[in-house]
Amino acid sequence: MILLNAFKTLWINDWNEKKFYHVSTDEVYGSLGETGLFTEKTNYDPNSPYSASKASSDHFVRAYGETYGLPYVISNCSNNYGPNHFPEKLIPLFINNIINSKSLPVYGDGNYTRDWLFVLDHAIAIDLVFHKGVKGDTYNIGGFNEWKNIDLVKLLCQQMDEKLGKPKGTSEKLITYIEDRPGHDLRYAIDASKINQNLDWKPSVTFEEGLSRTIDWYLNNNDWLENVTSGEYKDYYQSQYK
Repeated sequence: MILLNAFKTLWINDWNEKKFYHVSTDEVYGSLGETGLFTEKTNYDPNSPYSASKASSDHFVRAYGETYGLPYVISNCSNNYGPNHFPEKLIPLFINNIINSKSLPVYGDGNYTRDWLFVLDHAIAIDLVFHKGVKGDTYNIGGFNEWKNIDLVKLLCQQMDEKLGKPKGTSEKLITYIEDRPGHDLRYAIDASKINQNLDWKPSVTFEEGLSRTIDWYLNNNDWLENVTSGEYKDYYQSQYK
């Protein structure tokens, strides 16, 4: 609301050629069954408070467009992965845990399915949507790349073993299954045909290649990883803003 109101004021005064770009998520659509894809016309059906908050932000942007004529574009993207990802998320968390021989906690039976997109490909898509997207339109951004969590984790373990020079299967032994989390959606899958056809965008790397590049980044930036996981970065904020 604060950003929308600020943009509305600036746009009315001097920003007639600008537009408000809202970057959202595929979680707003809820959960898919074993088949089907989220399109830009899929009804919103969030299943957790977190995804409901994301959905409401989309609605606010569209409402400002309808009420005030605010020029906007929205994109809904699938799961991102890549360098600099905070290690509370699945891929960087498991990379760090394998490095430190810690358990790899997999929710439920591991069959939750997500569409994964390399972060640099998302950045390219954002640039295209911002500069060439139609005002008042929505674009789904996805990797055409569905993976069940357990299959992703096993691929990650395989690549980590190769890169760390460990015997095959070493990291897989760290996998543990834990209690599922509330409101956990079974499957997300994006139909990115619109941005592919209208803006000539598509992912530039396969998941296997992107995952390998991601692992290499973390292995080559161990100081960054240790600093983030140790919590030392919090000391900066405490000293600067106490």
